[in-house]
Amino acid sequence: MSNEHKDIDDHSGIETTGHSWDGIKELNNPLPRWWLITWYITIVWAVIYMILMPAIPALPGMGTNTKGLRNHSDRDLVAAAVVELKEARTEQSATLLDASLEEIETNRDLQQFALAMGESLFGDNCATCHGAGGRGAIGYPILADDVWLWDGTLDGIEYTLRHGIRHDADDDTRFSLMPSFGRDKLLSATEIDNLTEYVLRASGQEHDTEEADMAAELFQQQCASCHGADAKGDRLQGAPNLTDQEWLYGSTRQAIHDTIYNARNSHMPAWQDRLDDASIKALAVYVHTLGGGE
Repeated sequence: MSNEHKDIDDHSGIETTGHSWDGIKELNNPLPRWWLITWYITIVWAVIYMILMPAIPALPGMGTNTKGLRNHSDRDLVAAAVVELKEARTEQSATLLDASLEEIETNRDLQQFALAMGESLFGDNCATCHGAGGRGAIGYPILADDVWLWDGTLDGIEYTLRHGIRHDADDDTRFSLMPSFGRDKLLSATEIDNLTEYVLRASGQEHDTEEADMAAELFQQQCASCHGADAKGDRLQGAPNLTDQEWLYGSTRQAIHDTIYNARNSHMPAWQDRLDDASIKALAVYVHTLGGGE
């Protein structure tokens, strides 16, 4: 075609497409060759992929997409990987069962396996109550400090995991019971108020001295058998130390009063019927290494 039949842009001297928008004409510049080659390659690649791999969605009535010549399945690959992981974990779990808790913590490879397994188990089973990383919450002990109601050793932690706290279905559960001094009318309202001030004083908080003095004898009569004459607690009974600044249900005057009035007897399930022995051992090691183990 001769140039006399083409629409040539006067400014650039390039042929236009003949399209015009508000007096602006579109130049007919060809696409770069490298861009065209790349585009053609992607088309060829897409065709090959659709032939070899599952790619074309199912049509109505077909029920499934095309399988492809390679019969590739991510689902099957994941299932195979899970089986392989379970086999490897079974072997390591057997080693874990044969080792003592102390041996686990001194064997680097075994400890790393136990920690990884324990962290996963903790997230699935324990973090709901004790928080991520064992940071605790109101009514749920912090596991990342060195304050323990019961036994914070490796063996002690494993025992608690196996048998729970106040878990009636387990005959070997850790058990203690604080009386509800107010609800069950064991003490008068005045006596409970005085005891509240006594506990505030024992923990170094602001208190009413006169009322605290009035409750000194009452504390020895009603509370010292569990919390000790010095109010420092007794782990054999799960009785907390009342002289520190660690509080499971809060350290305010109202929180302490409510504890004396209603009692706080939390429940922790026994895990030995829910988790296998290797899992419990791994959990014990993980909890012990959170920072609060002994």
